Amino acid sequence: MTDAAVATGTPTSTDAPVLPRSGLQYTISHGGYSATIASVGASLRELTWHERDLVVPFAADEVRPGYRGAVLAPWPNRVVDGTYTFDGVDYQLPLTEPSRAHALHGLVCWADWTLQARSNDSVTLGTTIVPSDGYPHRIALLATYSLTDHGLTSTVTAENLGAATAPYGTGPHPYLVAGPGTVDDWTLEFPAASYLTVTPDRLSPVATVPVETTPEFDFRTPRAIGDTFIDHAFTSIAREADGSAGVTLSSPAGTGVRMSFGAELPWLQVHTADRPAPERSRIGLAVEPMTCPPDAFSTGEDLVLLAPGQSHSAAWTIAATEA
Repeated sequence: MTDAAVATGTPTSTDAPVLPRSGLQYTISHGGYSATIASVGASLRELTWHERDLVVPFAADEVRPGYRGAVLAPWPNRVVDGTYTFDGVDYQLPLTEPSRAHALHGLVCWADWTLQARSNDSVTLGTTIVPSDGYPHRIALLATYSLTDHGLTSTVTAENLGAATAPYGTGPHPYLVAGPGTVDDWTLEFPAASYLTVTPDRLSPVATVPVETTPEFDFRTPRAIGDTFIDHAFTSIAREADGSAGVTLSSPAGTGVRMSFGAELPWLQVHTADRPAPERSRIGLAVEPMTCPPDAFSTGEDLVLLAPGQSHSAAWTIAATEA
């Protein structure tokens, strides 16, 4: 399959192509893998292994459902009330989660990223965060998607182009698919020993506690998710010798998907994607490795401090598994 940016849609009277709602489309392939990245949000729109979905896809000419597949920066998850203090100055971010009155998932998930480089098996998109009242920093971002025999590796690199140190965090937002069925049918494993409790109404962080206090959140040994509801950040993650860790999701049919990530991502948000509409509810498991926990702009916990001219990179890989 050749790599191409394709704008599709109903031609206008001048036969000019109409740009799909999710932006320009970049398809890459390698071996049995194929991925399509949409320019809006640098979003992972599709990822398949021999035509089997590894993430919940969406249509090119569809407004991306929520944050499905988007790049999250300069913070992942929530900033409570959208307020924080940095270097002695108070800031107010736009409240992009109105129902809970938080600033959610950064500033670039609806930006139209531009092509920087491409090949048959790799594509890099870029955008720039411009200074604003709530975040007065200029940050250049690159998102590179590369396919190999080992799956799809995504790397997000940030560079501080400004003259002051900037608070920063990042993470992805894919919804993993193990195979036939829904989240209720799948088996989950990930080596986190602690999780962050939240308030039931606004999901505001409260305290980090051992998973033993809530056994249904302990997935250090693989077990079925069943009807468990999860929308929490996990940490104290056991690592391999190289610093990597992973989440494995398996179906009763023997198919599965694994997402691995490096030590630069010490937090992991897991969400069973419960939705009011039955056709959209629990059809994929949101797995979001993060450089910092929710509300890190306020707490400072694991917050990346980007000095002027400094860069930071984080990477994760999604791969198919088979019994």
